[in-house]
Amino acid sequence: VQLVESGGGMVQSGGSLRLSCAASGFPFSVYDMSWVRQAPGKGPEWVSSINAGGGTTYYSDSVKGRFIITRDNAENILYLHMNNVKPEDTALYHCANIDPGVELIESQWGPRLDEYERWGPGTQVTVPS
Repeated sequence: VQLVESGGGMVQSGGSLRLSCAASGFPFSVYDMSWVRQAPGKGPEWVSSINAGGGTTYYSDSVKGRFIITRDNAENILYLHMNNVKPEDTALYHCANIDPGVELIESQWGPRLDEYERWGPGTQVTVPS
């Protein structure tokens, strides 16, 4: 299993960025997926999840209305479209595949950390204040 994120960088407040996650080594199209971020000195924070088919999406309150999660099952790529970014979005962003035995449901916190099979190394997003 390999997950490799890209697309991070420095972006000014109010700007946009698109993160990508290239997946390989597992049947991507049957896995629900998430984006999880970790800011310096803080624990992991769930950002968004999408079901295997791409038709159901969930977002944390902190990004709802600004970020959009999508996926391309033909190319095995997960995306996070970040709009109107804020300094508090500064973090290392990881994609992660959700254990197939876990039911993806709407919740305030997203899947538990132990419900992920694998995380990628992450891509850094910095929004200067």
